[in-house]
Formats: sequence, structure tokens, C-alpha cells
Amino acid sequence: MIHLRRFAAKLIFGFTLVFLLQSGNSALAQDGKALFSQNCASCHAVNKQLTGPALAGVESRWPDKKMLHAWIHNSQAVIKSGYPYAVQLYEQFNKTPMNSFPTLTDADIDAILAYVEKAASEASAPKAATGGDVKGAAAAEGDNTLLFGILTLVLAVVAFILLTVNSNLRKLADDKEGIPALEPVPFWRNKTYIALVAVVLFMIGGYYTVTGAIGLGRTQNYEPTQPIFYSHKVHAGVNQISCLYCHGNTMEGKQANIPSVNMCMNCHMAISEYTGEQLYTSEGKEVNGTAQIQELYKYAGYEPGKPWDASKAKPIEWVRIHSLPDHVYFNHSQHVNAGKVQCQTCHGEIQKMDEVKQFADLSMGWCINCHRTTQVQFKDNGFYSIYEKFHNDIKNGKMDSVTVESIGGTECQKCHY
Repeated sequence: MIHLRRFAAKLIFGFTLVFLLQSGNSALAQDGKALFSQNCASCHAVNKQLTGPALAGVESRWPDKKMLHAWIHNSQAVIKSGYPYAVQLYEQFNKTPMNSFPTLTDADIDAILAYVEKAASEASAPKAATGGDVKGAAAAEGDNTLLFGILTLVLAVVAFILLTVNSNLRKLADDKEGIPALEPVPFWRNKTYIALVAVVLFMIGGYYTVTGAIGLGRTQNYEPTQPIFYSHKVHAGVNQISCLYCHGNTMEGKQANIPSVNMCMNCHMAISEYTGEQLYTSEGKEVNGTAQIQELYKYAGYEPGKPWDASKAKPIEWVRIHSLPDHVYFNHSQHVNAGKVQCQTCHGEIQKMDEVKQFADLSMGWCINCHRTTQVQFKDNGFYSIYEKFHNDIKNGKMDSVTVESIGGTECQKCHY
């Protein structure tokens, strides 16, 4: 009997350990994705070179992982140490210094590297050829979650059965030896089981309550259906139209204005037919690009081949995607003009999106983390000429760079009324 109890206990412990490890690995990958989006996505992609190199296989390119950690914490210090690969990388990218991330822990960096490895392996796997298979790909990804849930349920049932068998065997052994056995307490009346279930439900409920409270009002991945299927991939990606052409006032004002119908008609007076590659919605449905241009003409009150009376145009009722609370101050010109921040830092790879969605959660923590790690571009930037001390410290070698936090970027009144 003692051996059976030990075996059952070890078996249950093993199942629990496997489940926790699996959950831990999944959480690590999710944390890595969030950290990658917050700290790396503005300069790096997994399988494509942007401002910096593609990160797929980055661990294999660094002989010493400790040096990779040191490079991410402070790249300039590693370069000054003369580490060969760091110097080579610095020269390869025109001696453009990489941002320093002193606030990232080694565990954070390992989580990012785990996500990069996972994303690289997924990208190398065979993909569906058409947008019509998007649903299938999403379903296949969701099947893993369902599978893990079923396995967890099966393991729980097996554990319960083993406990019941153990109890019955113990009762038989006691009966055989003439030991009076107490009537077993049903599990629904067993105080131990009740307390265990209560604790588990409390933890699960607390987790979802806290997660829901943290995410209250946030709309990350929000992707509404717009009145007209406007593809940023076609305009900003394929045709290389600058974001600032359509979103005027971004360099000089607080808001990034939504283009008017007149702005659209500057091009579409001459472009009445879409001849590019097939367009698809996020659900995988085909989109007729030419029909969408005709929808634009309806808003503009324009008939091809006839003179256009712009006074007949009516505004397109675009659905707003990015929205900050009323007590938060955000100025586009401060970031784009003075800070030289790329649109992709906050909006993701907009040039690859057909239907735009909110890339970042735009939370306070996300903004502060960016301010703590983003280096201010002092060179040839008149906006920062008043910070003479920092300019002198950089010239004298007292500091390598200045972050937004150093010039007050994390002070409350900078972003809150």
C-alpha cells in the first residue's frame, strides 16, 4: 500500500510539473513577444533587416551569450571593449549605435530571444498560399491551445482516478487485516478537496480580475471594419507613399490628421482601377479593389469622364482606432519632428497592413518604458540645443547617450494635464 501511495504521489507530481513547465514556456514566449514589441520592433524584425539586422539566429551569431546580454544592456561599452563581433556589427551598420536597454534584466532578454527563435521557426514553416487560408491557419494555431486544455483535463481525471483507486485499495487492505475502516467521506464533502477547489477558483478568478482591470479601456489589436477597404500595404508599402503625404500636420501639430476626400482624389482622379495583387480581409475574404475605388467616388460625388465638383464631396466616416484617455497629452510633432521617432514604433509595420489594427496597447507602462530606453538624437537637432550640460558631457566622454528619461520624459506633468 505504501508503495502504491508513493507511486500515485510521484505520478501526480510529475503530471503537475509537466503542466507547470508547459505553462511557463508559453508565458515566457508571450512575455518575450510583448518585450520585443516594446523595445525591439522599431529597429528590428525577426526575418528582415530594418534599421538593425534581422534577429533570426542572433544567438548563434554571438559566441558568448553573456556578451550578447551586455551588448543589449549597453552596446557602446561592448564596442569600446574591442569585442570583435560587436565592432564588426557597428561598422556594418554605418557606425549607428544601438539603443541601450539597462532596465532589461537577463530574464527579459532571454524571453525576447525565446520569442525570436519561436517566431523564426514559425516563419520557416510552410505557409498558406492565399488569403483564403487565413482562417485555417488561425484555427490550426488555436488547436494547440485546445489540445493543451484537453490534455490538462485528462491528466486531472487520471489523477482523480488514481486517488480513488488508492483509497479503495487501502480500504481492502484494512479489511483483510481486520482493521476497522472508517466510512470514506465523499469528495464533495471532504474539507481538503473543498479548500483546494476554493483556492484554485480564487486564484483563477483573481488572475482574470486583475488582467481585466489592467486591460480596462485598452484596445490593442482592435481592427474595425472601415467604410472603404483602404490598404496601407498597397499605398505605403507597394507604392511607397509617405505617411506624411496623407497624414498632414504630423510634423507641426499635435494630431496626425485623417486625409480628406480631396486628398484621396488627388491620385484617384487618374487611378480608377486596381490592378495589383489580390486583396483579402483579415477573415480571408477577397476584396475587389476597383469596387472600393468606386465607393470612394460615391463619397466624392465624382463620375469618371466628367468634371468634378469638389463641393459635392462628403466626408468618409472612418472608424477611429487609436484613442488615448482625455487626461493624456500626446503630441505627434514632438515625437516625429523633434524626437525623430518612426511611425512604425507606435503603429507597427503599417506598410504591411491591409486593414489597420492597433499595434501597441498604448498603456502608461508602454510609454514610460519607451522613454526610459529611447536615446535622444542630439546631433543636428536644434530642439535639444538648450541641454548644454548633456552636450558637453557627451563631448567629454562622460556619457555615451541621453535617453528621453534624462530630459524629464518620465515626469508626470509631461504627459498629464
